[in-house]
Amino acid sequence: MFSSISRTITGIALATSLTITGAAYANPSMLKTFQFDHPIFQHPHPFATSHMVIQISGNDPAIWSLALNNAENALKLLGNDQTQIVLVAFGPGLHMLLANSPVADRINALNKSGVEFDACNNTLQAMARALGHVPKLVPQAMIVPAGIVRIVQLESHGFSYIKP
Repeated sequence: MFSSISRTITGIALATSLTITGAAYANPSMLKTFQFDHPIFQHPHPFATSHMVIQISGNDPAIWSLALNNAENALKLLGNDQTQIVLVAFGPGLHMLLANSPVADRINALNKSGVEFDACNNTLQAMARALGHVPKLVPQAMIVPAGIVRIVQLESHGFSYIKP
């Protein structure tokens, strides 16, 4: 009985801390600065002529690899300075941005090339409630309030939508 009460109290405390404080994330975050009408970026590309947002919503490493291939190919063909790419992971797709991701090295390399990797805070909070702790993300992940809202924001500002 005591352990059940203890788990309940711990769960309530975790949910409260996640909701009130936005959790203690080690990653950079847009939680306090997000404005739908004024997108901000981890890697601004002021001279980019091509803008794409790539959606990752499935827990499938083959799709993750395809999405990363899409980003690499766009950078090769269009040029790093001319191309702005934001990959947004939410729902089961957030597994791509977990610290133990099988594509972590590729994420790091693409991030160094200017590709932004956005992690959905709503999904992160749901995972934290289920796990009892906030899962660790790759250091390149930028936390955004909601993945789907970020995609809509970027589309409304001229980004092409890609879903591999």
